[in-house]
Amino acid sequence: MMKNIKKWILASLVGCAAVVGFTACSDEPDSEYFYTFNGEMMSEYLRNRPQYSNFTKIVERARLNSNQKRDAKLMDMLATYGHYTCFVPSDSAVQTYLAKRGLSSVDQLTDEDCDTIALTHIVANIYNTMDMTQDRLQTANLLGRYLATSADEADGHPVVRLEDKAYIYYELQNDSVENGIMQPINMVIEKSNSYVTDIIGDNERIKIFYTAMKATGVFDDLESTPEFDPDWDPKAHPRYYYRSHVWSEVAWVPDTKKNGFTIFIEPDSVYQAKFEEMGISTSEGNLRAVYDLACKIYDETYPEDVNKPGHAFDQLKDSVNPLRRFVQYHILNRYVPGTSDLTPLIMDVGNGIRESFGIDSRVINPCDWFQTLLPRTMVKIEQLTVDKDNKGNDCRGADAPYVRERFVNRRYAAPEYKFRGSLIDSKVETEPVHDALNGHYFYVDDLVVFSKQVRDEVQNQRIRMDFSAIFPEVMTNDMRLKGNPLADDAQGTPDESAVPKNGRNFYFPLGYLDGVDFNSTCYLVMRRPHCNFWSWQGDEWNLFGDYDMTFRIPPVPYSGEWQLRLGFCAIPTRGVMQVYFDGVPQGIPLDMTKELNSEMYLGDRFVSDEALSNYKKMTVEERAEEQKLLKNLHAYRAGISTYHFGANSGNRAYFYGDNGTYRRVLCQAYLDANVDHYIRFRVASDGKKGNNNEFMLDYFEMVPKSVYGIDGDAEMEDDL
Repeated sequence: MMKNIKKWILASLVGCAAVVGFTACSDEPDSEYFYTFNGEMMSEYLRNRPQYSNFTKIVERARLNSNQKRDAKLMDMLATYGHYTCFVPSDSAVQTYLAKRGLSSVDQLTDEDCDTIALTHIVANIYNTMDMTQDRLQTANLLGRYLATSADEADGHPVVRLEDKAYIYYELQNDSVENGIMQPINMVIEKSNSYVTDIIGDNERIKIFYTAMKATGVFDDLESTPEFDPDWDPKAHPRYYYRSHVWSEVAWVPDTKKNGFTIFIEPDSVYQAKFEEMGISTSEGNLRAVYDLACKIYDETYPEDVNKPGHAFDQLKDSVNPLRRFVQYHILNRYVPGTSDLTPLIMDVGNGIRESFGIDSRVINPCDWFQTLLPRTMVKIEQLTVDKDNKGNDCRGADAPYVRERFVNRRYAAPEYKFRGSLIDSKVETEPVHDALNGHYFYVDDLVVFSKQVRDEVQNQRIRMDFSAIFPEVMTNDMRLKGNPLADDAQGTPDESAVPKNGRNFYFPLGYLDGVDFNSTCYLVMRRPHCNFWSWQGDEWNLFGDYDMTFRIPPVPYSGEWQLRLGFCAIPTRGVMQVYFDGVPQGIPLDMTKELNSEMYLGDRFVSDEALSNYKKMTVEERAEEQKLLKNLHAYRAGISTYHFGANSGNRAYFYGDNGTYRRVLCQAYLDANVDHYIRFRVASDGKKGNNNEFMLDYFEMVPKSVYGIDGDAEMEDDL
């Protein structure tokens, strides 16, 4: 029924949506249009309609944000040009809300109540109902919280629900005003002001996991982590002006420095089924039973710790305790507010195709890798999109109905691997809530564990990570893939307004990113996404200046020989740098001006044309031979699943056929999975080469020898 309702919504509702997952029409206002309008503004819409008088009174009393003085009125902002969506509850909806609180009039609300209510209902972006196709709005409301969305039916019409409670009236939806769009709703929207540990404790369906969190001390670890860094002051950092390739741009430091968590939790019913399936007794209580369950899994993963004192049931808070490890592995070190953010964001890429940005979802399942609170471990989150792998094997198995759903630690490539993983429940519940001030949790239908099989089979593969996904601060503080990717900025003067039309670029001062260190002459910039840039997923990171930067690489699942690679685009404005691994220099410097058709690599042996037909027509033997040649030169073509596209045409340009986009091997070394490892980039250019020694970081790969170590005739590492 829900699939039919979604189709009905898409067929019935009309709008101006252009990009799903980023912006609707335009992210930000043109500064030239401030205070130059002729039509009805959002403020006038509210004041001119008596059916919204209660909400209007609330907005009249509200501040722009709780940190501003009382005279910084929200209504003043709604009277100026901008791009906003207002979910406006009717008078009857407000009265119902007041009655629930034992109040009879909005006059009885405090000023702080008015701030919270008003800011909850307004988003600084335009959202037509046609844009609300994912499980949350892609822009936070003015309180910095995300509103969950879902398709439903009400009063005989298809509707969009918010937080699984309020819904947008079908007859009144998408009412445009000069500075945005009004979406009348039937209820006042409420978001939890609790921390994630509290909302988990309120859910009767997940008591076993909650009890384990408390007993192992993981609950206390989350509780003691501050929501905000009290020392972060963005005003202390000026804007940074730079030139990347041919674009003159400006970057800001992040507005906030928040901490957050994302938790995957099995309902109690899953544990009870596992206890029975694995012959685990519950006679001593569920806590003892889940400890015994954890022992069965983690004693195989960490056999050296079985006889340590901290392994015992009366030492549940010890770092080697299997139950503590079990709980820690369920928790990501970042805030992810919806399932759509667990893998690269889906958008309209033209020609009627919607898929993860820059990833051919017909070729490969989009996935992301995230670190957990279990030291030096990651989870793989994979979205199921591919029917057959590159050998023609079924990639869905019994999970064929779960197309577009996401799994934790899945690897299904018959006949070698058939590990289903844990299905992440994307549903939004009315009660209990899943989203808190500092975190979010999802139900999963099977155990999320770092088992021996997960370590040795599921994660024994090439790990490809966009740099914006490596650092948790980027996602927690809502910077990943933000802005309008369909629009380029002017190549001359950058947009310096406080709210640039197409979105902001960011730079990160020393100390903002955990595990990153650099010298005082270095600038580390994250450029906002552009659909037509030769950058995987549209965004990229640049180093400028006489840089000397070191960053802690993500953990590998097991000790062994690994190859570390950097994906980037070589262009003449870039420079040269020397790579170090754990302090040891690695080979010759990496020259980012050299393309694959240069004499340094393939020269005139490089096979490519605009349609990529020549490369596609190469036999497997020919492609394997070329890969071996490149491998000896410490390089690889980009993956055949990676591309960018034209904003207007939707035509794709695949990276593997371009001579500038490729992967360079940074080093090949033994990685101990029990210690941290570091990559250092030090400028090696003579003078200020190109754009101030511009160096590009696009994506990072960690490849085990089981993948890169292919050595037979006509054999090659897959080029996905």
